[in-house]
Amino acid sequence: MSRQDGSGRLVSRAGADDTGARILHVDMDAFYVAVETLSDPSLAGRPVVIAHPDGRSVVSSASYEARRYGVRSAMPIGMALRLCPRAIVVPPTFDRYREVSAQVMDVFRSITPLVEPLSIDEAFLDVGGARLLWGTPGEIAALIRQRVRDEIGITCSVGAAATKHVAKMASTASKPDGMLVVPAARTHEFLDPRPAGSMWGVGPKAAEALSARAIRTIRDVRETPVHALARIVGEAQAQRIHELAQGRDPRRIETERVEKSISHEETFHEDVSDPSLLRAELLRLADRVAVRLRKAGAEASGVAIKLRFEDFGTITRSQSLSEPTAVGQRIAHVARELLDAVDLRAPVRLIGVRAERLIPAGTAALALWDDDGDWKQVEGALDRASARFGAGSITRASFLASESRSRHVPAFDRPPEDSD
Repeated sequence: MSRQDGSGRLVSRAGADDTGARILHVDMDAFYVAVETLSDPSLAGRPVVIAHPDGRSVVSSASYEARRYGVRSAMPIGMALRLCPRAIVVPPTFDRYREVSAQVMDVFRSITPLVEPLSIDEAFLDVGGARLLWGTPGEIAALIRQRVRDEIGITCSVGAAATKHVAKMASTASKPDGMLVVPAARTHEFLDPRPAGSMWGVGPKAAEALSARAIRTIRDVRETPVHALARIVGEAQAQRIHELAQGRDPRRIETERVEKSISHEETFHEDVSDPSLLRAELLRLADRVAVRLRKAGAEASGVAIKLRFEDFGTITRSQSLSEPTAVGQRIAHVARELLDAVDLRAPVRLIGVRAERLIPAGTAALALWDDDGDWKQVEGALDRASARFGAGSITRASFLASESRSRHVPAFDRPPEDSD
């Protein structure tokens, strides 16, 4: 099985059987690093780490050369540099990543309209209806890889299979810069020897619990009765992973996919113990989440916060909302209630706010009155001002710098981690 450093990869030969493999999962290889290399070709083939050059930063992405030293996404930059002292640290340029991502998605949509972006650097495609134009699934996968390389200048890995789950696992196994085709009839052959923890949605804790009961491979999961799995991971997850282990995954390509959550995280210059400063940051983050919700035409049915302490211990707390919202003041109110219930056992290094269980705006049943009506008008006016004069042209008075705030306020948004 391919690992994060690219060793042990599996690839298909040209002309491999692709019967029934209509679902493609396309994943860019070390995307952030690849985009930076377009601007600076001298980075090619070198150990590169994408992170802010700040001792409190974390790794957003790393080249495969750096990964061979053990560097991984979300690792503190100090640890990454201890593992790989020769690493070249490059600050992230997210506007550029989004620009290149849009170009990649345009390539996909020129092949088929059935494209479901998963993140900035990966997507599912259903190419079953594109055979007459472009050929078999394997030929289309090869075409996509060639066009991404020729037109954009970066590489991608592609998995082709009968289902989303298997296609994603196949693309992971073929990384970097590879293609693995799993014909429908050989789905079990591909899945059976792979670790149970490699299944989509089986996290480290679930994998550990399964392994403790000698359920180590996907074949073990497939051959274990659902009721026995349920005693280990719960009924809902047991049914789902048993189906996936059978090679069954009914999910279709969602071209109008709504994000499941929207979040912002911040890493502080200095660890923070002052609850009032943490509450102020929650309001600022909630405002930013709310702006993204409104731009996406979505509302949140739940709110969560994330705290990382000075020892890197991390906790999350969440709460459902009585009514969906895209109002920053409401999100901040719930986030602060969640914070108040936390035992701040140590200074806080990172703080985050997440809007969860999103639904299209305006689809929830209307209440008799709207408690957020006044704030909706205020935040709507802020949106219009930002559109006219630029983001940050108007801000809350509480966000203006003070000596305490300027010493602790986050140095930067914590970036989303590169999915590869």
